[in-house]
Amino acid sequence: MPDSAGVEASHARWRARVQQTLERALPEPQDEPRRLQAAMRHAVLDGGKRMRPLLVYATGATLGCDDAMLDAPAAAVELIHAYSLVHDDLPAMDDDALRRGKPTVHVAFDEATAILAGDALQSLAFELLVQAPAAPDVRLAMLHELAVAAGVRGMCGGQALDIDATGRQISLAALQRLHALKTGALLRAAVRIGAIAAGVDAVAMARLDAFADALGLAFQIRDDLLDIEGDSATLGKTAGKDRAQDKATFPALLGVEASRRRLDELAVAMSEALEPFGAGAASLAALGRRAIARDH
Repeated sequence: MPDSAGVEASHARWRARVQQTLERALPEPQDEPRRLQAAMRHAVLDGGKRMRPLLVYATGATLGCDDAMLDAPAAAVELIHAYSLVHDDLPAMDDDALRRGKPTVHVAFDEATAILAGDALQSLAFELLVQAPAAPDVRLAMLHELAVAAGVRGMCGGQALDIDATGRQISLAALQRLHALKTGALLRAAVRIGAIAAGVDAVAMARLDAFADALGLAFQIRDDLLDIEGDSATLGKTAGKDRAQDKATFPALLGVEASRRRLDELAVAMSEALEPFGAGAASLAALGRRAIARDH
């Protein structure tokens, strides 16, 4: 089993790779329209955990895929995530002023520019992915995964359910479905895209799906707990927003202690799903643990 230093070195290398890919893909700030270009860079660069691109790289590495095959897919997933945050922070949505420790795009620029920046980041993600150095059928499969995760059967559908649930009591099953779409879909797509790039078989994909589904739920439960227990400076976004807006969350429905117990159960589920991959999944397993233990 690789030691923790080796795993952290891999994660650091992948963060550097995706940062370089994003910087090359994003338009230069001096190009016209300058305000839009600057807003896009503000949304993507200099911040974020890069959890989703790390999942692409770590899954690919688990299956023996070369990093160079994963650069474009990893950056594409991060662009979709960044676009979703820009739109999620808008006044018509969560109306937040802080993201990744700096003013949100509509605050730093203006609302119209933020809408356009989100739109442009989404388009750029697919432009980048279609240029990935992979066979046409592999690119098509990755494009399909990302499109589904971003649309009505993924993030957009989950966001709509979240809006509908605000201020209402919903069942645990409904809450889990909401977050499987809003948060889990893109995390799952990141794992699946890394696996597709590596030429995964159906048996391995099913195991990775089980890991990703547990990860997505764990990530959201931890997010809900951090909204209660964290502070804005550490989180890089406004703490206490869920309670203030009467959002449907796991602690609100289950209570804090039951939510923590559910995290423990999901940690076991992730470990069991990755067990057949052995030591090769060390970097991927570490991301699962980080999703639960993170402080922001």
